[in-house]
Amino acid sequence: MRPGSGGCEHARMVHALEHLVVRHTFRVPSPTGPAGDGASAARRFDAALMTAGFKLSAELIGRLSTLAEPVVVETAVRTLATVREVVGDHVRHNVYFVDFPENVPDTLDFWMECVARAVDDGDARAGTLDQLRAGVLDLLTLPSYGRYLHTYEEMLAAHDELIAAAGDRLTVLHLGGTAEEELTALYLALAGSATPLGEEHLRDLAVLAGHGADGPQPAEIPVRENRAVVNHARLRTGAAPLLDTVTDVLRLACALADGDVTLREPTRFRALSRPFRRLLLAGLDAVVAGSPAKLSDVAAHGEAWKRLGERLHPHEYPWWPHAAEVFAVARGERKVPSFDSRVEELLGRGEVAGAAELLSAAAPGRLFRAVDRLLRTAAEGKERELVLAAVERAAPEVSGRVVLSVREHVQNRAGVDPGARRVFVNRAGKAWVAADTRLPLEDAVRERLISVLDAETRRRLPAPGRLLIDPDVLDVALPLSGRAASAGLGVLPRGSVSPVEGELLRFFTYWREARRTTDHDLSALVLDEDYATVTWLSYTALTDVEGAHSGDITAAPDGASEFIDLRLGAVRGTFVVPQVHVFSGEGFDEVAEGFFGFMLRESAQAGRPFEPRTVRMKSDLRGPGRVALPLAFRRNDEGRWHAHWLHLYLRGTPSANRVEEHRVSIAVLLRGLMGRTPLTVGHLVALMEESGTETTVWDGSTVPEAPVTYIGLERPDGLAPGSRVFTPENLRDLLPA
Repeated sequence: MRPGSGGCEHARMVHALEHLVVRHTFRVPSPTGPAGDGASAARRFDAALMTAGFKLSAELIGRLSTLAEPVVVETAVRTLATVREVVGDHVRHNVYFVDFPENVPDTLDFWMECVARAVDDGDARAGTLDQLRAGVLDLLTLPSYGRYLHTYEEMLAAHDELIAAAGDRLTVLHLGGTAEEELTALYLALAGSATPLGEEHLRDLAVLAGHGADGPQPAEIPVRENRAVVNHARLRTGAAPLLDTVTDVLRLACALADGDVTLREPTRFRALSRPFRRLLLAGLDAVVAGSPAKLSDVAAHGEAWKRLGERLHPHEYPWWPHAAEVFAVARGERKVPSFDSRVEELLGRGEVAGAAELLSAAAPGRLFRAVDRLLRTAAEGKERELVLAAVERAAPEVSGRVVLSVREHVQNRAGVDPGARRVFVNRAGKAWVAADTRLPLEDAVRERLISVLDAETRRRLPAPGRLLIDPDVLDVALPLSGRAASAGLGVLPRGSVSPVEGELLRFFTYWREARRTTDHDLSALVLDEDYATVTWLSYTALTDVEGAHSGDITAAPDGASEFIDLRLGAVRGTFVVPQVHVFSGEGFDEVAEGFFGFMLRESAQAGRPFEPRTVRMKSDLRGPGRVALPLAFRRNDEGRWHAHWLHLYLRGTPSANRVEEHRVSIAVLLRGLMGRTPLTVGHLVALMEESGTETTVWDGSTVPEAPVTYIGLERPDGLAPGSRVFTPENLRDLLPA
């Protein structure tokens, strides 16, 4: 190795990691390098960013202007690549109809044109005529259907330049600390998050942990799957893993096998080296020796333990007898009653207060999750009072996220509707609906629970000093789970409501297949106030309500895009529900890349089908099922439109999913969701104000000269040093511990 090459390699690695900082925080780590006059290069950098809907803060321009031009150019190249990917501008968005949204034909006219071309095609003529005689025509057999008939460059030539408008998005990039400071801060924030991370953030944590495992560590890692990722990195640096449950050991084994540390999907364990086998067995032995009761957790993942035991060979290590007990329990050779079975036994005997007392003492978090059932089961009077008293005693021991989750649940348990439906959403975003057969909670019980939960939250909230609030953030749902939102730009947690201002609403989806031919379809369903279908736009209905579909693309070896254009003023209905269907091929979790988003434009703007500065939201599509519902748009009584964030996936059918077949299920799901009230940022702000916090509503331009705590959709430029900032990128940090 040449002298200094190690330092160069480290610098290259840090530069490779900087895109995570920009993507997660919209801060650019402070560039380092020789001084010089970089002002001209900084202005060119700023101009280039604006074409993608981004802009440099005044502080960042000032810093870049003091550096040599090559340093500024290098920073610009890296940063531009990152933000273009964030907004979806890193791929070529072609359309089937070359001058979309103009001149989109009527659906039947278009199909007949495809048939005419096929009849004129010597290779396709005979087969097409045979299908026509049989009375059934497969569009996919027509040579001109579903395939680009022009190049990307030809499509660009058919469109005028975008006319800039005052409403175009401009996301400001701010100056950060040094690269190491920013990477460390991001690592600590993700590793120490009190809410589970989404799949994308969990992957990023793994990358950051590999870089920072031998540096500063969070005081606590409350989410177990985050701990597994960090433990994996700690092993590579020679540090001891953090293990205090048997499931911690199982998750670490999954990480070593590049498996699923969330334990949702089975991991195929591979042969492990002797040092790793010894480490896992020693960890198991220590956990069980310290608390034999933790063996009760084994049954929850019995099959995974049996598979892991085949790789660990615990019988070869008789000096760790407690580790061997884990596998004996998994094989059923030793019976250990689970904690849940003890609770169920008490409930089966009608001892509701006893069950509440056991949960309060040993598992306060589980008590909170079971409180609705316990209160519905408890007899009125003394027994119900004992359950409520157990909840009050346990409240200080329960995580803030669980306290808020139960608060959201309780506020939605008022009254009973004989036709009410419950919407269930699992951790992967898969949704389903069932009849709500629960008895209601009495008003007095609900009010007492709410009072206890609010008091506990208020007690934990830090004193923010002077609070500066963007009013648009008040209806953003609290991120009680990182899986309630997808990674991307302008994405808000499930349940959030945000205003939509603009004349033209344009949806887009992009996918690129990994191994086999794949067809994803973009559709939009229009519903009235009673959730009945008004119309839809899809490849089977290319034009309606002054809207247009860009055309069906049926294969994406090099990537494909579909768009839907709507003039909001022409929509005859209350809801617009965009959706992406897997018609054939790879699902959302299988494609090489897939995302959805929407743009807002003014009617005079023209431009290409995809213009990054008009993109308001872009989110990755990664989830189960064959139908994706990213969000819905709703018009209120005053005629204003708002986005309601869903981040849901429906099972659909194995193939040939179309909006026509899913209209009823989507309407039922939407009705159930709209009947729920999420817990929002406004709830926490109200609790802070009740504690005496001084709150100022931000006017969108001026900022105080003194430090503030700012909560909003984007960080304003020019906040005083020492200010604390909470935006959707780090809103999880606002939740009390």
